[in-house]
Amino acid sequence: MPVPPPDSSALLAVAEGYRLGHSPADAESFQPAVAGLLASWDAVEQLYSDLAPQAPERPWQRPDDAANPYGAWYVTTELTGAPEGELAGRTIAIKDNITVAGLPMMNGSKTVEGFIPTRDATVVTRALAAGATVTGKAVCEDLCFSGGSHTSRTGPVRNPWDQTRSTGGSSSGNAALVAAGLVDLAIGGDQGGSVRMPASYSGIVGHKPTHGLVPYTGAFPIEQTIDHLGPMTRTVSDAALLLGVLAGRDGHDPRQPTQLDVPDYLAAIGESAQGLRVGVVTEGFGHENSEPGVDETVRAAVDTLRAAGLTAEDVSIPWHLHGARIWDVIATEGAAAQMVDANGYGMNWQGLYDPELIEHYGNQWRAAPHEFSQTVQLVLLAAGYARERGRNKYYAMARNLAPVLRAAYDEALARFDVLVLPTVPITATVIPGPDAPREEVLVRGLEMIANTCPTDVTGHPACSVPAGLSGGLPVGMMIVGKMFDDATVLRVAHAYERAVDGFPAPPGVGATAGQRV
Repeated sequence: MPVPPPDSSALLAVAEGYRLGHSPADAESFQPAVAGLLASWDAVEQLYSDLAPQAPERPWQRPDDAANPYGAWYVTTELTGAPEGELAGRTIAIKDNITVAGLPMMNGSKTVEGFIPTRDATVVTRALAAGATVTGKAVCEDLCFSGGSHTSRTGPVRNPWDQTRSTGGSSSGNAALVAAGLVDLAIGGDQGGSVRMPASYSGIVGHKPTHGLVPYTGAFPIEQTIDHLGPMTRTVSDAALLLGVLAGRDGHDPRQPTQLDVPDYLAAIGESAQGLRVGVVTEGFGHENSEPGVDETVRAAVDTLRAAGLTAEDVSIPWHLHGARIWDVIATEGAAAQMVDANGYGMNWQGLYDPELIEHYGNQWRAAPHEFSQTVQLVLLAAGYARERGRNKYYAMARNLAPVLRAAYDEALARFDVLVLPTVPITATVIPGPDAPREEVLVRGLEMIANTCPTDVTGHPACSVPAGLSGGLPVGMMIVGKMFDDATVLRVAHAYERAVDGFPAPPGVGATAGQRV
């Protein structure tokens, strides 16, 4: 749609917004120059429309409750990839913040509902090229800003271990589908722990790759310095297999380094882990809300690693306790600026944009901003207040502290091959009811992030594996590695999986459900 030429009153309103002090005469004077300049906007729109892709016709449906027992599917489909490849014969769920051309995308939010992407995200293209069959879009939390599974506008996602409890978020649907064996594999997103937290709550493997290893192209951004996509699977070998398919430069994502080598992760995990050094991060235990059973289960898992031939000793990283505070500022001010004010994408970066999504979401949220979830509203209130008073200086301070936080982990990783700690300090909590007070909704969405969010700031690879059960519910152990050394992280994870002879499945779910036979 062409930009209509402005009249002087429209320009006067813009000038008042910037407090330029223009008079009506000034607006009249500027009007011809502005109108002439805006002709370039029309030319760019025409040039783009000549090249823009059209959404393909692909079959999909919204499953009824009988076909969606955990509330985990947004839409289902069957998109068959290449006849041969590493993922041939495997089914995969795509988190609904990731575009699949021709399929609806909601990102858990009324503000995105109704959008039909025209392009596949890079990770979708790669999964299909490797032979995977995409069987649907998995529910995610509202704009992905919740660590619980109760904020999606489609309703709560229920944990296969106990359907009264959360799967964790924001990759909530992925976690339920993988844990229940309804899909083999899933691709999730992680900005504060959204791959690893649901993996911990739901008893599956969730790997957050090194920042930039997997292209984010085609996924709805929150804040580009903390945006990650990664595999969610039943086994470590499947996580390694899927990571190998997804990783590598695509030339469209400035989050990625200009030179990027991708090793054979599946081969790497087959190497012996004996003798590898494990640092047990003392600050990852004993949080104010830590459950004793969680800390004890992870400590026992460390003993299992020792018995498997790895060495392990405690290491103190005091800056780990500052990580959540730094993340709070980056994720809050950054998300308000990029995810909301700038309609998800912002400006000033050399990546692939999604103009159709930007327009759809930008118009829709401004028409009904009250439709944002309680957690997103919290972000806007805190960020708006802080940015008005600091003019983004606090965001700048936090970004300048990020290398200090990264160096604190790097110093420990110079002495150890990996670091381990509880993924989250608690087990899955009860899903808030439909009339739950705001205070409960907010707490259930944010109470579990202290150990996961720091590595979103630093970019280190981090994988959650099931460490065991506490009170009949899964506990996650997080394994953190050196930058771009995802292979060693997965190698230790696989050594643990072999030492415990595989991970347990929810009651009533076969131990081999969703796995390669």
